[in-house]
Amino acid sequence: MGSNYFKELIDVLNYKLLTIPLYKIILAFFVLFLFLVLRKIFTMFILKFLKVLVSKTKTDLDDKFLQAIKNPLRFIFIIAGIYFFFYILGIQANIINHIIKGLLIFDVFWVMYNIIDAFQENVYKILGKFGKASRELASFIIKITKILIISIGVIALLQDWGINVTGFIASLGLGGLAFALAAKDTAANIFGGIAILTDNIFKVGEWIKVGNAEGTVEDIGIRTTKIRAFDKRLIIVPNATIANSNVENFSRRDKRRVVMRIGLVYNTPIKTIEKIVNDIREMLKNHPDIAKDESLLIYFDEFEDSSLSIFCYFFTKTAIWSEYLRIREDINLKIKEIVEKNGSSFAFPSNSIYFETSLKLEND
Repeated sequence: MGSNYFKELIDVLNYKLLTIPLYKIILAFFVLFLFLVLRKIFTMFILKFLKVLVSKTKTDLDDKFLQAIKNPLRFIFIIAGIYFFFYILGIQANIINHIIKGLLIFDVFWVMYNIIDAFQENVYKILGKFGKASRELASFIIKITKILIISIGVIALLQDWGINVTGFIASLGLGGLAFALAAKDTAANIFGGIAILTDNIFKVGEWIKVGNAEGTVEDIGIRTTKIRAFDKRLIIVPNATIANSNVENFSRRDKRRVVMRIGLVYNTPIKTIEKIVNDIREMLKNHPDIAKDESLLIYFDEFEDSSLSIFCYFFTKTAIWSEYLRIREDINLKIKEIVEKNGSSFAFPSNSIYFETSLKLEND
């Protein structure tokens, strides 16, 4: 009875499903499950122990490194499980080998990508020690490195599958030509971005104007620069365009220029005009927020249609917009006070109409 049961069990296990014995299928799934369990054990005990260990050191470099390789290390158990799954089943086809190699290549480049991502703050600090290096330059270098890692990884995968990338592009004919032209534009934008960062033309947060695009720089990317306009539109400008254009960087100003005209009424006496001009000039010379080392020009220079025009040209000590407006307000109030104190007033556009009347005498 027992021997018959044992024999039937062997027959069932030897039953072939798609030419593969059932016992091999069961064993393969068991091994795959075993590797998933080992992955869980590795996460709960070994990785946890390593995390506690590196947390006790004075530097955070080992913490970042462990964080970078943690998931790729766990992924190795899945790769091993898949490999032994097909090995036990006796399936050793060429496509399976390519899948396993592809997963290993993916895992290696995953580690490299994570390491770059984990240590980017350190890159910022290192480049920050140099004169022209900035956070934007560090960010640009990190982005380029990540793209290179992804590109090399994809090429490695394609090469493993026997695809010659260079030959494939060349075989596209017109498509290859279009690809080459697109690559040319991309290269121009990349070098334009490098020029922006190395020449320190502008930084994130600065107010610039390039052609018709004006606003605050939000991001300096590999191909494009994003500018947030003052009406909150997002303007995206290719780096090659910026590199070949005149760029106005308003944030780099240390002063702001003020050009204004003050119109007095035409019946203002000459002495009063001279007094107003001198008072305004003295007020600006003594104002604490006006740049004394820059041009300060206050002159009565024009007879306009409806006013006697006083030209004012000077600079504030600050370039900050809110501070500039505060200074302008203070100066405007002081000028109004000077004009009123001297008995004159501001002119406004007006027209005078003259009527001629004739007196007719009649003799009775």
